[in-house]
Amino acid sequence: MPKKAIVLLAEGFEEVEAITPIDYLRRAGIDVTSAAIGEKLTVKGSHNIEISADTRLKNLLEEGNLKSSVWDLVVVPGGLPGSDNLAASKETGSFLKEMASEGKLVAAICSAPARVLFPLGLLDGKKFTCHPGQEANIGPSAMAGWKEDRVVVDGSLITSRGPGTAAEFACAIIDRLLGDNQGKIIAGKTLTA
Repeated sequence: MPKKAIVLLAEGFEEVEAITPIDYLRRAGIDVTSAAIGEKLTVKGSHNIEISADTRLKNLLEEGNLKSSVWDLVVVPGGLPGSDNLAASKETGSFLKEMASEGKLVAAICSAPARVLFPLGLLDGKKFTCHPGQEANIGPSAMAGWKEDRVVVDGSLITSRGPGTAAEFACAIIDRLLGDNQGKIIAGKTLTA
């Protein structure tokens, strides 16, 4: 049975940070579902590129599929105001906290670690990175774990810096989820490495 990943899309998401992981994870054989946070399936990114999501978060909730037992991984793209829109969603916050508490993979990039994960307490005691300048949004309770690396993996938390690191981020997710250097294989096939 393939691993299952959900990618959360809110208005104003960073397109590269969502599409690259979706593409790379699917290349690796991971079952990826993109979920719109809002009423419409079509979500406009921060650079006015519209993406048609596979479903809405609301549908997953109504179907009983917005729970950690259904998913192996959640990907949280950055972008503004996308990260702030994700942070404002109570359903998103509850789901992310449940995924983290169950030890499922939580992967966030760019502004998402600072603006989505930090307010939920998901960076406390963890090593992480975020987009340059976003660390100003992180309080002292988590700031000790901040690293300047392009991708940081700490247990079930994977974080990355921004659009230019999206491919490395996706490959790190694949390696962590599938093992056996599967991320490196995808990196080689896409000329990422």
